[in-house]
Amino acid sequence: MSCDGAMRRDHGWWTRGRAGGLLRTRESSQQATYLELFFDLIMVFALNRLVAFALNGAGSVDSSFEWIAVWKALLLFTPLIWAWTTTAYLTTRFEPYRGGTQQSVLLGAFAMLVMGTALPDAFDGAGLVFALAYVVAQTGRVLVLVRALGAHPLRDLYFRNLAWFSLAAVFWLIGAFTTGVEQMTLWSVAVVIELGSARLGWPLPGLGRERAWAWALRPHYLAERYQQLVLIALGETILSVGATFASGRGRITLTEIFGLLVAFLTAVLLWRIYFHRAGLVLGDAVSAARDPANLGRFAGSTHFVMIAGIMGTSIGHGIVQTRPTGHSYPAWLAMILGGPACFLLGRAALERAVFARISHRRWVGIAVLLAAGPPLLFAPPLVSAVIAAVVLFGIALVDSRQAARRPPEEPKPAAEPAWLWPRRL
Repeated sequence: MSCDGAMRRDHGWWTRGRAGGLLRTRESSQQATYLELFFDLIMVFALNRLVAFALNGAGSVDSSFEWIAVWKALLLFTPLIWAWTTTAYLTTRFEPYRGGTQQSVLLGAFAMLVMGTALPDAFDGAGLVFALAYVVAQTGRVLVLVRALGAHPLRDLYFRNLAWFSLAAVFWLIGAFTTGVEQMTLWSVAVVIELGSARLGWPLPGLGRERAWAWALRPHYLAERYQQLVLIALGETILSVGATFASGRGRITLTEIFGLLVAFLTAVLLWRIYFHRAGLVLGDAVSAARDPANLGRFAGSTHFVMIAGIMGTSIGHGIVQTRPTGHSYPAWLAMILGGPACFLLGRAALERAVFARISHRRWVGIAVLLAAGPPLLFAPPLVSAVIAAVVLFGIALVDSRQAARRPPEEPKPAAEPAWLWPRRL
């Protein structure tokens, strides 16, 4: 079913009742508002603090400590990216210029700011501030929406969301009062509850599962928001590496300058690979899909993987800036090589969804990066960063040469995009 067909079918349901004035219409702007871009700026700050936190943990040569730092970084990354995602879905469904929508976005923005400031010490005394900011923002704006929606059918969606998040919130808050492995375990349970319930459509007895299709209603708007998220992550990479480079004491060496150049080229290559061409035509692909909701949700999942890869790459280049020479450690290579590999995994999945085909060169790139890991344990981190950049350059070069010999490829949405993620039960 096309996006227009879904919108025509659901238009009466969508605008029913007193809540209709809060909801976007076909005439609503498809562009992100300045308030949403303001929210994105705070997201850059939060991601930057996450990278700084991970770099502090990666500074140890104790292997077990480093892997624990990676686990902690993933636990903190998830609520940040989920808060951004839920905000994007909120502004997809509701008019961004209405007071209630703007208040909800501002509440999320302030919570993101507090989470960013508390993030470096989230496992060392500031866990309650981090968790409380996240819980209050996520539950507070849902309560506002549930009240504003009245008897509108969309109210059930947010009620189910609130019920499942309340369960996850218990683990977020209890975990904030604990330390060490116990805190990480409780927060891991909270993450599983949040992502798992969202994947299943927040099912509740008597209320069923999700029926509102945000991707079907606004495919180009959501696609643009996810494109902006990629740019946010890439911008954070440049910010983090530049700040690390500028904070170096003493005379700047050629090695540090070369490391900065490699980091910049890596960010450019990630940008090039994403937007050529699946990331550029994502909105058209979802709009033309037989099942826009399913394709859109899967595309959102691929971006989660890609952003995690970009953050890992940013952490890796922070390590290169501070320790360009000497032997590497497994957790370091997990960032320097695993970050680009994770990005390519998400990008290959996105290409499968948009063009209904498998990108062999991206899989080859992943294989080369993984195979290079063991021998690069005996090489300086800077060498590993160069290898990763060369692999990305090779993929971008093949992309460009193939595109030069043929017309721009049009999207051909996959009939079953969730090849790495099973369909909803």
